[in-house]
Amino acid sequence: MSIEGGGDDADGTGRRAVARRSTKETSIQVELVVDGSGKVEVATGLPFFDHMLSQLGRHAGFDLVVRAEGDLDVDAHHTVEDVGIVLGGCLAEALGDKAGVRRFACALLPLDEALVEVAVDLSGRAYLAYDVPFAPDTPGLGSPPFDPQLAEEFWRALVTAAALTLHVSLRSGKNTHHIVEATFKGVARSLRDAVRVEGTEVPSTKEVL
Repeated sequence: MSIEGGGDDADGTGRRAVARRSTKETSIQVELVVDGSGKVEVATGLPFFDHMLSQLGRHAGFDLVVRAEGDLDVDAHHTVEDVGIVLGGCLAEALGDKAGVRRFACALLPLDEALVEVAVDLSGRAYLAYDVPFAPDTPGLGSPPFDPQLAEEFWRALVTAAALTLHVSLRSGKNTHHIVEATFKGVARSLRDAVRVEGTEVPSTKEVL
């Protein structure tokens, strides 16, 4: 995977990164501006996943471009996971040494009957705690279908590549669409707060994240 960017750019676009990754299964390109305005362009071949990534960019305040081509005739798993890998790598690169960031953030996000709790730490340590259960026979969303269990695979890939700690828990909910969307919006709002620059020092007694 090739990544360009990191830190504040001289052209005033803020913390940003561009990454490309190609394998036998997928070809992914991501452009990320952390200090953006929520402008999003997404095309992955999975309409529901596009909708979720759009929610992530908009509610995090990121400018986000995602273009993905994958072996959807085999399964959506490779495309979803690889987008997470590339987006997570972009986030890590764009945040640089994380000097001055707020670091910790949490959200309790409702969407009608669904309620999801999210907490994030830009810790430099990859860890995902994901408690959003779906029955194995839960129907996919959209066409081609997005298996709701793939949301966990996306977050695991993003967390690993971005080296952050993420906890996502379902408090209540029945509608599959609402539950998955609430997780994306909850993570987005938490990231929006966690990446906010409040000072100049790295927020750690180790002085590195």
